[in-house]
Amino acid sequence: MTKLIYFAWVRERIGKSDEEIDLPASVQTVADLLHWLKSRGEGYEAALEHPQVIRVAIDQEHVSHREPVAGAREIALFPPMTGG
Repeated sequence: MTKLIYFAWVRERIGKSDEEIDLPASVQTVADLLHWLKSRGEGYEAALEHPQVIRVAIDQEHVSHREPVAGAREIALFPPMTGG
């Protein structure tokens, strides 16, 4: 099981802050994960409409969308961050 955590408007659109999930074997990278999640319903599709802008951390380390997800205990999804 992998814990997925959603932040800010990603959380609002999906409708939950986190979930425990068994990732299918076809989900090998962060990009695969985002694509798979997008197919799970309207909230996920709305949150991940533009997956290229979503920032991701695996076990609390920011990673690229090419990063493998095998062995991840926790994957967090963030919208783009701004501020100053």
